[in-house]
Amino acid sequence: MIEVRELTDGGQDPMTVARELAAFIGEARETLELALYDCRLVEPQAAVLVDAVRGAAARGVAVRIVNNVDHDRPIPVPPPPQGDPDEIDAFGVPTRHIPGVPDLMHHKYVVRDGETLWSGSANWTEDSWSREENVIVRLVSREVCAAFREDFEQLWRTRRVEGSGAVNPRAVAVDGVPVTAWFCPEHGEDLSQHIATVLGRARRRIRIASPVLTSGPVLGTLAELAGDARIDLAGVIDATQIRQVFQQWRANGRAGWKLASLGAVLAHAEFTGKPSTPYAPGAVHDYMHAKVTVADDVVFVGSFNLSHSGERNAENVLEIVDPALADRMAAFVDAIRARYPPAPLPEGG
Repeated sequence: MIEVRELTDGGQDPMTVARELAAFIGEARETLELALYDCRLVEPQAAVLVDAVRGAAARGVAVRIVNNVDHDRPIPVPPPPQGDPDEIDAFGVPTRHIPGVPDLMHHKYVVRDGETLWSGSANWTEDSWSREENVIVRLVSREVCAAFREDFEQLWRTRRVEGSGAVNPRAVAVDGVPVTAWFCPEHGEDLSQHIATVLGRARRRIRIASPVLTSGPVLGTLAELAGDARIDLAGVIDATQIRQVFQQWRANGRAGWKLASLGAVLAHAEFTGKPSTPYAPGAVHDYMHAKVTVADDVVFVGSFNLSHSGERNAENVLEIVDPALADRMAAFVDAIRARYPPAPLPEGG
């Protein structure tokens, strides 16, 4: 079984998502592994999730959580939200806080009883469930879950992002559909190169939803495809964060090629940009937050922005080869991009 749930800005009640997640947790009978980047719950969602996790532990389920904790070092675009370790500690189960040094523990997954997965791009926050675009993926597969549990054990054992994700990507069949689990940072560069290769082989369509586009291999491939104009190429980004990227690259004298490449993609392909609220403590987080890439019948979906910094974070991506799911995710991207104006271009066009 593979299920997806699309979230849009204003398209659903966050309490509904909280109850769906609580129901997922409520079916656990033996184990729960949770890797949570950001958890900032408000009432009544907080009570629903806390009760679900504590209830699982009270039934004898072995519950463990790893989560990201903030640091004072300079951070890349997009800025991370300010997660609160106290929110995680409120669950009252064994927890290990992972310092986001040198890079972020950016996962948002739950493995239930070693056979059922909840993953995707949505954090455990009201904004993620109400004001952002996101995709949640649920699937049943002991083989896929074994890969996620291997990643979790690395984080749990070392309490470090660096060196985690050392899980070999391998395609397995989930209800006859080939699914490959990818993990960063160990396979971050390999993942970017692989996505670029799959994009370069596409013959019919490419659809992308990513807050930013800064991965060198992906940028180079997309710029070439946009210039050739031989394929239906379109997508949506977060306009506010892309403008911040432009500013960073202008300040970096060695990033001119990226400015040119991204400018070519946004100018010659059909990309729009969400004018999200600039990051600030206490401000609404209404980013275009979905991370979906569609190349013909291949879907990449998970926590991974198409970014250079994402290669170094603790991230996960599911590569799913399924024409029906690819059609659905392409339609989701098209529906999002139809809501927003053309993506901004670097100064000078």
